[in-house]
Amino acid sequence: MVFGQLSEIINASELALLAINNTNELNKILFELYPILEEMKFTIAVNKKIIHENTPLNHKDIVALLPPFSGG
Repeated sequence: MVFGQLSEIINASELALLAINNTNELNKILFELYPILEEMKFTIAVNKKIIHENTPLNHKDIVALLPPFSGG
């Protein structure tokens, strides 16, 4: 799932990418497909949990790309 300005950049709210083993590999592929993402800050969530380091991915995992957000 892709949210906010990130979905506008890739022109989709969902992506189907197969055979990705971890979040570092996911980032590499995303940057190859959408080079502008390298200049942006975004967060990755795996199964509704925000991750901060390389995380293994399994076939049925749900991955979300989240744009920067703020609150008050």
